[in-house]
Amino acid sequence: MGSTDTIFALSSGAPPAAIGVIRISGPRALEAAGAVTTAPMPEPRQARFRRIVDPETREVLDECVLVWFPAAASETGEDTVELQGHGSRAAIRAIEAALGRLPAVRLAEPGEFTRRAFLNGKTDLAKIEGLADLIHAETAQQRRAAMAMMGGALSRKIALWSQRLMSVSARVEAVLNFSDEGDVDEAVVRAGVTGEIGTVAAELAAELAKPGAERLRDGVRVVIAGPPNAGKSTLLNALAGRDAAIVSPIAGTTRDVIEVPVALGGVPFLLADTAGLREPGGDEIEAIGMDRAHAMLAAADIVLWLGHGEELPYVPGALMMVHAKADLGARPVDSGPFAMAALPVSAVTGEGMDALVAALLAATERLLPQPGDYALSVRQRRAMERARDALVEGAKQTDDILIAESVRAALAALDEITGRATTEAVLDELFSGFCIGK
Repeated sequence: MGSTDTIFALSSGAPPAAIGVIRISGPRALEAAGAVTTAPMPEPRQARFRRIVDPETREVLDECVLVWFPAAASETGEDTVELQGHGSRAAIRAIEAALGRLPAVRLAEPGEFTRRAFLNGKTDLAKIEGLADLIHAETAQQRRAAMAMMGGALSRKIALWSQRLMSVSARVEAVLNFSDEGDVDEAVVRAGVTGEIGTVAAELAAELAKPGAERLRDGVRVVIAGPPNAGKSTLLNALAGRDAAIVSPIAGTTRDVIEVPVALGGVPFLLADTAGLREPGGDEIEAIGMDRAHAMLAAADIVLWLGHGEELPYVPGALMMVHAKADLGARPVDSGPFAMAALPVSAVTGEGMDALVAALLAATERLLPQPGDYALSVRQRRAMERARDALVEGAKQTDDILIAESVRAALAALDEITGRATTEAVLDELFSGFCIGK
């Protein structure tokens, strides 16, 4: 991927659409735009009407609003032009073909505009990951967390931690270089250094204790379980708003796990319907289904148990007892060590469904980031864990050289989060998930 190339791509939605925005970025962006339009380039950031033409035949391909941004004030850090024309498939294909015939101008690769913005210091990796999450957001909760990350909330914290650790590093260097001259009180400096290292380590630990991005991306895992014919599949369909599972009065209809992603109240959930649990004795397929049901229960964030308390196996996640056929009458009082009040619900009449959704949403408060807060990705979390571990180890040291090395390792790990220190492989993996126009 040559950074000296000028690149172009459709940056708006897939055609047909009301508007098609073609973005051009690179050292020859103005020249390329001038070659396919009918009048001189306007002043920077001044939108002007132009006709788009084939540079060889001068055939009019479309009409557009043209605006351009100098490198210093553009998103990519390069001269950037936008041709805001019509979202016709034929017009867009013709314009892209005309641009592609120009020397040193080519179609952008996935994520290349954003990659150039990163390489030119216009953004950092944490903000870019927020942008990627925003592009793929399907729920309000995902959108809010992505906006917080893209807006630089994590980047600002990283900058403050790095600044404090660089100050610590300077004090340690002063001890190493000048303590023998009597200008530096080694004991006082080391005490302050150790205290600051411990404080930053504690702040990193508190950050790591917050909910991660996995549940926000994949959904809170809600497993619907219980004995055969308890109404599990009917409840799944009611929560999903569609017939995702087969419903039958025949006990044992569901033999395998059925997973359905849904958004309830703007929160992502992954609902799982499981085979009915009862004493062994059925056929081999039913036994396999029950084994999978037990495995799902062990991995669940929330379990909706549709049986009686004494029938419930151990589950590590949050538990809600549900009487799923409330329209058929009250359920007998539970007994046993797991007995608790069951929420009466009827997927047929709608009774209790709003209360069940409200209970599910309340149970997610400890599992998902708070509104307006971001969530760490696996990559960010691992780097932050390395920074925390380095500082915890540094706080134990009495040798100034080892303290300095611990601080250096922590700073390097924090730099990985923002991309100040990273590898081409990490960049390739991150940007490959972007669309061509980003």
